[in-house]
Amino acid sequence: MVKGTPTLGKRGRGHKLHVACKRCGHNSFHRKKKVCSSCGFGKTSKLRKYKWDWKKKQKK
Repeated sequence: MVKGTPTLGKRGRGHKLHVACKRCGHNSFHRKKKVCSSCGFGKTSKLRKYKWDWKKKQKK
């Protein structure tokens, strides 16, 4: 019987926490928290944005 690291690696299979968001379509809506990490849907009516996040949006 094997115990330790190999067994711990098998945890968390089949539990998708992030699914597609209704608002932005990204696969970043947290099912348990009910909040999208990309656009902030579920938390506020405004889009989530930060001043340090401008590089990511500039590339798109």
